[in-house]
Amino acid sequence: MPHPLYIAFIWHQHQPLYKSPLTGEYRLPWVRLHGTKDYLDLLLHLTRYPQFHHTINLVPSLLVQIEDYAQGRGHDPYLQVSLQPAAALGEWERNFVVTSFFDAHHRTMIDPYPGYRRLYEQQQSQGRAWCLEHWSVQDFDDLLMWHNLTWLDPLFHDRPQVQAWWEQGGNFTLADRQALWQIQREILGQIIPEHRRWREAGVIELTTSPYSHPILPLLWDSQVARVAVPNLPLPTRFQWPQDVTWQLQKAWDNYQQYFGGSPQGLWPSEQSVSPQILDPIAHQGFQWLCSDEGVLAASIKQGIGRDSQGQVVNADVLYRPYKIPTKSGELALVFRDHRLSDLIGFSYSHLPVGTAVADLVTRLGQIYDRAQTETTPDDPWLVTIALDGENCWEYYPGDGGPFLDQLLQTLSQDERFRGVTVSEFLAEFPPQVTLDDLHSGSWIEANFTTWIGDPVKNRAWDWLGRARAAVAQAENPSPLAWEALLAAEGSDWFWWFGAGHSSRLDPVFDQLFREHLQAIYQGLGQTPPPELSYPLEPQDFQGDYPPEGLIQPVIDGRGDEQDWFRAGLVQVGAARATMHQSHPVQAIRYGTDHLHFYLRVDFSQGVIPGKDGFSSLHLLWFYPGQSGKTSPMPLVDVPDVAPCNYRFRHHLGIHLRERFCWLMTAGEEGKWNAQPTHSQIALDTCLEVAVPWAELPVAPSWSVSLLLVLGQTGQFRGYLPEQGLLNFPIP
Repeated sequence: MPHPLYIAFIWHQHQPLYKSPLTGEYRLPWVRLHGTKDYLDLLLHLTRYPQFHHTINLVPSLLVQIEDYAQGRGHDPYLQVSLQPAAALGEWERNFVVTSFFDAHHRTMIDPYPGYRRLYEQQQSQGRAWCLEHWSVQDFDDLLMWHNLTWLDPLFHDRPQVQAWWEQGGNFTLADRQALWQIQREILGQIIPEHRRWREAGVIELTTSPYSHPILPLLWDSQVARVAVPNLPLPTRFQWPQDVTWQLQKAWDNYQQYFGGSPQGLWPSEQSVSPQILDPIAHQGFQWLCSDEGVLAASIKQGIGRDSQGQVVNADVLYRPYKIPTKSGELALVFRDHRLSDLIGFSYSHLPVGTAVADLVTRLGQIYDRAQTETTPDDPWLVTIALDGENCWEYYPGDGGPFLDQLLQTLSQDERFRGVTVSEFLAEFPPQVTLDDLHSGSWIEANFTTWIGDPVKNRAWDWLGRARAAVAQAENPSPLAWEALLAAEGSDWFWWFGAGHSSRLDPVFDQLFREHLQAIYQGLGQTPPPELSYPLEPQDFQGDYPPEGLIQPVIDGRGDEQDWFRAGLVQVGAARATMHQSHPVQAIRYGTDHLHFYLRVDFSQGVIPGKDGFSSLHLLWFYPGQSGKTSPMPLVDVPDVAPCNYRFRHHLGIHLRERFCWLMTAGEEGKWNAQPTHSQIALDTCLEVAVPWAELPVAPSWSVSLLLVLGQTGQFRGYLPEQGLLNFPIP
């Protein structure tokens, strides 16, 4: 009988240490809110199908904070304000509520609830000042309740008291919020015991990460960042191998404290690995670890090839465990399928549940079909799908519950598939292939540039390095100093510093990092350096930037800022400089997911698209380095200058007044051939466009060069960006 296709889902649950070591207060509420929305309910969904096993990774820094909240010791500003009478809120607190209590994905967590939606739309359309002037005490009472209530997973909505609140829909009181806080604590208190119960039942495997989620290779030696990027600018060398051992030992002890037994697997923070950290991992007692396919490709110096549908070509390379010998014993490594993981994490959330599930099951079925002829009974394939188990679900209807239930029901009833924990698979099928040369890198581009190499990130490493040296020189550092050092070594601070990622809460992450460093010096009985009293970087986010991640905007022409939060930006005309020549377009935003290319065009104030000298917008693109038919721009009066005189592979035309679009592909002898399209356009406060990758004969990892052209009845009227072309990779 042929083997089933073995599938290892690994769900990673993580939050950094939000507790200020100076005040004891939690600066941000995400442990509490994700705790009531994501951690327990994911486990409950998975265990509805106990024959289909999973691996869950729980980072120690998350567990200690969950326990704090469950025991009533955890308090954050959001919670403290929530438990005050709305009539007693001061000016700062009212501002804080109006600004911060819509921190949720509004399409799934605000829009479905009329009372919450009304307040959100007023804040968006009228502005915060208007809300502060016109909202009643009851409006503030309701907003304080809604923010906490919407972060309660639908699995818990059937409780009589919660049902009553949903039916009530408003007119909430302080007593309601106090009762909801008790429900939050109850849910938080179940997270650790329930995970332990299901681990002991053999339905899930629990793994851990280094204690505060640091990038272990960079703790060992920051120079390792130059393995992937040889000329990367680096800070003063950070080289503390003993901290790697320390972080692993703390994680091991934390696991035994909460779950009993010993962990077999390690999720290295950000799936970051290097040869140097393997022996400490094996010495601690870990038997396997997980990383990304990009690290595998760099290790074996062979790309993970994919066809036009994104399916792995050399499946026998990716879908197997590897072994690496160390002085302390052999380690097994599994590498996740990056694309399948990202489809769940970023792309399926905006598809109908049935469509998303069918797509994933079809992809797994195709892998199963190949496995029947390309594997042996002693060496079956293991497809590893590993991703965050918390951040994606708020973009799904029902917090991802309907998707998870339908997916797991389908997979568990299909004899082609078997869900296993990684340890189960390794026990039955030990690795056969030795990985001789492990690459040093992470899940992002198989390098470490997300956490080091940028001037601001490097400055943070220098500050951390000086604090670490002060601890080493001290005769008897206090526990406060050691704990603060652990926290400061976490990866999350460096993620948000400098280029690459940003959010409205960047100043809070900056403050927390500096507070951990200040606590190190205070724990040594020393005065913290004066620079730690000031932000690491100015909080100024103006300027152009590339996409920061995959996006999934709803195409309705309204330009929702949350939808385009991680999109790339090109500022045009008046948005770029006050003395710039007037331009009908103010800004361009763009991004992708695995299914679509997305574009948003913001027009300058007073401009009416379809009038004002242009009636159409044309998207023209080609693929550098890829052969194929190309054609010149299909407009008249095109200037013979770059990039207008380039030849292009695809053309999407958009008639702005009539609001329709057409797609064309380059043909023979420079002609254009029309083809059917399911591209979406919407024009209201801005123009939004979605073009399916399925309609373009492209392949993942190709680079795209895109030009936007304004037209008037077939005549050329100008192009964007003014600097030349938009360039971005296909995911």
